[in-house]
Amino acid sequence: MFEDQTFEAILQRMLDRVPDDVDKQEGSVIYDALAPAAMELAQMYAELDVVLRLAFGETSTGEYLDRRAADFGVYRKQATPAIRKGVFTDEEGVPFDVPIGSRFRLNDMVYVAIGKIANGQFRMQAETLGSAGNQEFGSLLPIEPIDGLGTAILADVLVPGEDEESDDSLRKRFLQKVREPGTSGNAADYKRWATEVAGVGSARVTPLWNGPGTVKITIVNTDMQPATTELVAQVQEYIEQVRPIGAAVTVTSATGKPISVSANVILASGYTLQNVQDAFAASLDEYLKEIAFSMTYVSYAKIGTLLLSTPGVIDYSELTVNGSTANVALQDDEVPILGTVALGGVGIGVSSTD
Repeated sequence: MFEDQTFEAILQRMLDRVPDDVDKQEGSVIYDALAPAAMELAQMYAELDVVLRLAFGETSTGEYLDRRAADFGVYRKQATPAIRKGVFTDEEGVPFDVPIGSRFRLNDMVYVAIGKIANGQFRMQAETLGSAGNQEFGSLLPIEPIDGLGTAILADVLVPGEDEESDDSLRKRFLQKVREPGTSGNAADYKRWATEVAGVGSARVTPLWNGPGTVKITIVNTDMQPATTELVAQVQEYIEQVRPIGAAVTVTSATGKPISVSANVILASGYTLQNVQDAFAASLDEYLKEIAFSMTYVSYAKIGTLLLSTPGVIDYSELTVNGSTANVALQDDEVPILGTVALGGVGIGVSSTD
């Protein structure tokens, strides 16, 4: 907004106000007196432009976005710990129950037994907040000796740990709240309530799905993948606390629809087939996440564009998506997930072994 308020423009306006019979050339007393003030004013205009951007939800960041969103009752999600499944046996291989509160270490992460799932299976909560608790799998070591314990394995991610919500995610929820206001339990309300639960990336609401007074909410996690039963249960519990009286709400996980791609590519000199395939798979995965719950099909043409824009790809042929050369339809409860990516190399600079 203040792009025209440069040092030169401000200084020139100031000099224009000085009578012409006074020396105003660079190095004169008048020039040297006005130049520092013009510089400070130019800096002030630059900072005003930043302040203006921070005042609006679409451009605000950090703590200022927090304040803007809080005016409408939307708050940044804080980091949460991962909840994992721990599997324990005694020295004979029989399921073994560890004491609640037992602490175990896997590399640099510590997990605490917080609840029993079944004999020898426990919910393990990471002591470190964030997504770091989702990464490791393998043998756990008890921090304090446990008599009779044979093996301890850290297995499934029941509820993914989440890092503090990003500006982009908070901005998306804030703008959704403002642009799609909830009114007495409408679809926008249910979508907002579902995405308020830590670990939920998006949700689709189906009103009257099983008759009058019924609502179905289909969710995915923050990676736009099908949600675990634990996360579904958390959303169900939260919705039951905030929903209008009389509504029968069912929360389910989306079903993942694998999207597999194969093609032959002509590579540019200096690129290996494996590097190109990895780069294309990463861009395809991002595209599939972007369209989850927002598109009813996976675009064959879009995938071709992604392949052609992958660094190292000169051209391609025989592109198929799920074995076909057409768009892949998605059902209401389906989200696309990355399947297999198989690229064959032909032409310039092809190397599958480098």
